[in-house]
Order: sequence, then C-alpha cells, then structure tokens
Amino acid sequence: MEGINQTTMTELVLLGLSDYPKLEIIFFVLVLWMYLVILVGNGVLIIVTIYDSHLHTPMYFFLGNLSFLDICYTTSTVPLILNSFLTPRKAISFSSCAIQMFLSFAMGATECVLLSMMAFDRYVAICKPLRYPVIMSKSIYVSMASVSWAAGVLDSVIQTSLAVQLRFCVDIIDHFLCEILAILKLACGDISINVFSMVGSNIIFLVIPLISISISYIFILVAILRIPSTKGRHKAFSTCSAHLTVVIIFYGTIFFMYAKPKSQDSLRGGSDITDKFITLFYSVVTPMLNPIIYSLRNKDVKVAMKNILCQNSFH
Repeated sequence: MEGINQTTMTELVLLGLSDYPKLEIIFFVLVLWMYLVILVGNGVLIIVTIYDSHLHTPMYFFLGNLSFLDICYTTSTVPLILNSFLTPRKAISFSSCAIQMFLSFAMGATECVLLSMMAFDRYVAICKPLRYPVIMSKSIYVSMASVSWAAGVLDSVIQTSLAVQLRFCVDIIDHFLCEILAILKLACGDISINVFSMVGSNIIFLVIPLISISISYIFILVAILRIPSTKGRHKAFSTCSAHLTVVIIFYGTIFFMYAKPKSQDSLRGGSDITDKFITLFYSVVTPMLNPIIYSLRNKDVKVAMKNILCQNSFH
C-alpha cells in the first residue's frame, strides 16, 4: 500500500467509541462533568495557593504548578474527546492533531518530573527540617519547576517531530484523541527509531523519576519511624500522604499505558477498548482526583479555603 505523506495528509478520522454508540452519550456526560470538576477544583487550588500567604511555600508552589498543568493537559485533550462522542464525522486536521499530541505529551512528561521534584521537597522538609529554608530557597524551587516544564516540552518536541515525519498507510485513528501510540499504528514505514525514542523517554521520564521518588520516600519513612511520638509520626506522614496518593494513581496508570513492552508488530495492531479506557482514566479521572486528594487530605488547604470564603462573605 502506498504511504500517505504528512505533506499530503490534510485530516485524520478519529474512530473514538463509534462501535459503542450507546456509550458515547453516557461518556459525554461523564467526561463533561469531570472536566468541569477539574477546572473548578484545580482553579480553586491555584487561587488559594496564590492569595493565602501561609501557603507561599515550595510545596504549595509545586501544587499550584501541578494544578495549572492538569488544567492545560485536560484542555488539550477533553474538547477533542467530547467532540468524538457527539460528532458523526470525527475528523481533525493533521496540524491540529500534531498540536494536540505535542501539548498532551508535554504535559504528561512535565508531570512526571514535577512529581519527583515534589517528592524531593518532602524529603528535605522531613529529613532535613533545619536546612529546609536554605536548600529549598525561592530561587531553587522556581528553578526546579522551570526544569520540569522545560524537560517535558523538550521531550514532546522530540517525540512529536519524529512522529509527524513518518509515512502513513491509513488516515483513521482507532482512538478518540491524537495519542502518540495510536499515531504510530498508522505508519507503514520503519518506526524503529520512534520505538527506541519512546523507550528512552520512558526511562528518563518514568523510571528515573520513579526511582527518585522511591528513594525520597524510603528516607522519609525511616525518618518518620524515628519520631518517638505517635502524634509526631502522624503529623509528618500527613504532610506527604496526599502527594504519595497522587504518585501511586498517576504512575500506576501511565506505566500501564506506556511501559508495556512495545514492538513494531504490536504497534501495528488496532486499539482495543481497554486501551481507550486507560487513556480516558489518565486524561480525565487522574486530573480530577488531584485537587480532591489535596483538599481532603491537607489541613492547610482546607483552612485557607475557609479563610478565603469567610473573607468573601464579609465583603
């Protein structure tokens, strides 16, 4: 079959859940509701971390970045997902598909690094409390966040550039968004470079950050167990329990989606319904849970939200 060059391909067709028309309306309502929760929940967290002076610390600066990142990620994917549930002809231009793929991959890679930075922050706070103000100065934690964003964008530039240069056999994506693994399944040429690049990306943005997070929490656990009082141990653990919960949900989903063994043959096959639901969970459910977890399991955030509500009620 003659390949379709990216210079001649003008649009792609997203199959979405076309084989399950009854599910499309149900999922449209669910995803729209979750998207609104994401916007409101993460928006409130950003406002709280900005306006409450008690939260002007490295941990809440990173939390604000995480909330902004979740809003950016879902905004780059959810409108396309919703459109795929309603539109009979689920078409997207090739350039729009490439932009969406770039943004979503950049946000995902950035979150991997950002979560490892947050783990290091918790390690310093619990294991080296006296040196915390020096180690985690404003210039340091701002630089750490900047590195996270820069690394994620750079990785996405590399992966997206390699993907759009491929020759494609078909223009039908068996997915409801331009997910990079779904795009690779359209290629009819050699994709060994893409596979090698994805493996390298997995190591740098999944394995290494996860190792860093694990090491940080090993030291944190040892430090917590050395605290003599039960109340002290509980207080120390409560400062990192929300982050640990988010890490488990995020990495558990993304590892299942990206770290499975990939070969050219497996990439050629179509997406099954399980892969689509995993992507949906990663794209919508995880960003929705983040503000809920941080608000429910964090006393400082709850107090700050109450203070802001009280101030607004008096005005």
